[in-house]
Amino acid sequence: MHDDLKQAVEILKNGGVILYPTDTIWGIGCDATNPEAVARIYRIKKREDSKSMLVLMENPALLERYVDDVPEVAWDLVEITTTPLTVIYPGAKNLSPNLIAEDGSIGIRFTKEEFTSKLLQRFRKPIVSTSANISGQKPPAFFDEISEEIKNQVDYIVEYRQDDVTPAQPSSIIKLWPDGRIDIIRK
Repeated sequence: MHDDLKQAVEILKNGGVILYPTDTIWGIGCDATNPEAVARIYRIKKREDSKSMLVLMENPALLERYVDDVPEVAWDLVEITTTPLTVIYPGAKNLSPNLIAEDGSIGIRFTKEEFTSKLLQRFRKPIVSTSANISGQKPPAFFDEISEEIKNQVDYIVEYRQDDVTPAQPSSIIKLWPDGRIDIIRK
């Protein structure tokens, strides 16, 4: 895993795109503050850039660096969740503009998965996380299901967990509104 981490961090620092295992499924990722790298992921996925992507963070203490006004309930949700949870926060900041939704929001998930946690600790910035598939196609459940088209367009493919066939679930998704409302997007 050490070599994978070293290579992946180097690629991310240089504006590259990686294919990597997450706490849910295999993802395509880049530096979430780099507009060119984010644009490249949209091209790889053949996805409209009006559809925002989420970011992974390792430490909730960083949340206020990337969200203007964190609703109070967010801290409780982050603390009590035991399964992957993506929270869509209002007032995104300090992230690539082409990553932020039209309403100014951003989806953020805090990962507890070993590889992505260490990657985020070493990279020290949020990383884009979007499923490793062409937009509109079924997301791959395992590494072997990722298309060659995707694999051929990234700068680095993490070797760690390529043989893992443990069933993974997508994260739950909720949206927090500035007025305190909560919408459940995906259970």
